[in-house]
Amino acid sequence: MIDLILIVILLGIAAAIVFYLYREKKRGVACVGCPHAKQCAKKKAGQCNCGSTDKK
Repeated sequence: MIDLILIVILLGIAAAIVFYLYREKKRGVACVGCPHAKQCAKKKAGQCNCGSTDKK
């Protein structure tokens, strides 16, 4: 029973992660993990170079 509950919890977490990534990509964010992704995603057209050399 504990194994079943653990599997359901892990599947729920995985589904939430996939949904978050899908939603962010649909919004046009080029690289989800980048802290500056929303500022430069439209300019770079899918390339993830935002914030790599920016020292703010």
